[in-house]
Amino acid sequence: MLRLMVTLCALALATPAAALTAEEVLARVDRNLQPESAEMYRKLINIEPDGSRKEFVLYSLRKGRDRTVALFLSPASEKGRATLRQDDNMWLYIPEVGRPIRITSLQSVVGGVFNNSDILRLDYQSEYVPVAMGDQGDNYLLELQARSGVVAYDNLLMTVDKKALVPTEIECRTADGMLIKTLRYRELKDFGDGVLRPSVLETDSPLYQGYRSVMIWGQITPRELPDEIFTLTYLPRVEELR
Repeated sequence: MLRLMVTLCALALATPAAALTAEEVLARVDRNLQPESAEMYRKLINIEPDGSRKEFVLYSLRKGRDRTVALFLSPASEKGRATLRQDDNMWLYIPEVGRPIRITSLQSVVGGVFNNSDILRLDYQSEYVPVAMGDQGDNYLLELQARSGVVAYDNLLMTVDKKALVPTEIECRTADGMLIKTLRYRELKDFGDGVLRPSVLETDSPLYQGYRSVMIWGQITPRELPDEIFTLTYLPRVEELR
């Protein structure tokens, strides 16, 4: 960790004075990844060491920097389940149970390498503060520190493409520097309505050797959404919004 900080500080000293600040880079990353109010369709794929796969399709909505909801469309065994995130609070609604169940950021409603924090991602600014930034030619290198102890990762090391201002790779680490997982964004795509962002997110982890998870965005559309959607009482009705 000390060597990492020394490297980042040296890179920061080489950054031109006119360049964006770390806070500005992170703010643009968040806005470029998704509009503040939008609906989207995603596919999640868990790949096991033997090559077997399990796929999920989700319909998701978000509003502002602190609210997001996701509805499972497939497989049939998961259809109708819905998740809600309000700030650091998360719930899972299961039709058979008939009431929301509280879940945590480190759990995973789909299994695999993605946890609930990855699936119900808010803006990075909501959870992290930049503590250092380096200039690597075509990329910025941001070190981000968690704002609180309830987020999934203590530190992120984010590589950001300077031109597109979107992340290409994020190392997720503990407070003492241990690597938990690596997130890799790729395949920049024009989703229309001014949304140009990576369409694929892949992850693997040294804690789960041989396992991989992939998230693919099929559609992102800006949409004005009422506040009532992002409440526990509305979770059973999310399907009505499609």
